[in-house]
Amino acid sequence: MEHIRCLIIGSGPAGYTAAIYAGRANLAPVLYEGIQPGGQLTQTTEVENFPGYPEGVQGYDMMEDIRQQAERFGCDMRSAIAVKTDLSQAPYHVWFDDDTEVTADTIIIATGATAKYLGLQDEKDYNGRGVSACATCDGFFYRKKTVAVVGGGDTACEEAHYLAGLAEKVYLIVRKPFLRASKIMQERVLEHPKITVLFEHNTEGLFGEEHLQGAHLVEKKGTPEERHYDIAIDGFFLAIGHKPNSDIFRPWVKTDETGYILTEGMTPRTGVPGVFAAGDVADPLYRQAIVAAGSGAKAAIEAERYLSTL
Repeated sequence: MEHIRCLIIGSGPAGYTAAIYAGRANLAPVLYEGIQPGGQLTQTTEVENFPGYPEGVQGYDMMEDIRQQAERFGCDMRSAIAVKTDLSQAPYHVWFDDDTEVTADTIIIATGATAKYLGLQDEKDYNGRGVSACATCDGFFYRKKTVAVVGGGDTACEEAHYLAGLAEKVYLIVRKPFLRASKIMQERVLEHPKITVLFEHNTEGLFGEEHLQGAHLVEKKGTPEERHYDIAIDGFFLAIGHKPNSDIFRPWVKTDETGYILTEGMTPRTGVPGVFAAGDVADPLYRQAIVAAGSGAKAAIEAERYLSTL
């Protein structure tokens, strides 16, 4: 069984940045990249809001740059997926899907969160070509255009309101006959002149040539008033929630009801000595690459301080 001083589980901005800091601190970090090496940004087209890229950069290329920087400082990159953990006592045990098992003095959890989708094949087909799960990330590309947001909670209303400041028109597609959002967010959406709320609507599919051009909708599905029709849109934003990839850690660390790992104050500490959480797995609020990168740096700094006490 291999023993590791600093184990980083998950890649993306949080994991790779933690690897950079841990490598420069001579912690000999080992990083397991998981199911999506580079994280969610590898599915994004152009990134314009990450410092250091004044002309913008493709998401995949940016993550490759950060990955290479981590390797430069000696991070050992591996491709297996963590499937089981035992954090009951140090050194901690982690099992991977390639039948390997390691122990570690410190662990940085950077497994991210996965956006929830409707389950349509069209969502995959138009991913990066009109379909997005992050209005803050991609809304800039839809200035003066028409977009749709799916969802009825606070996140959906916030994203619709944000997009209304950029787009020409915003549809908010709501499955139920009411909004689940807080009263103030409901008011902002319902009173906004650029936002049209489509209650009791479901999305049946998407269409377009090279890029998304519209959506197939059904109103009052399963009722005598059922109606099918299309709307013309340039962007389709999912806002029905994210699932943090924290299942294998939940027996040992505290999480909220959704599964986001709870950390202590402004730190990445999880409450388990030597175990830290960084990035979207512990961030239900911002979910931005620059924020994840910063939290990865904090986690590595905390890991170095912890190891110095052993």
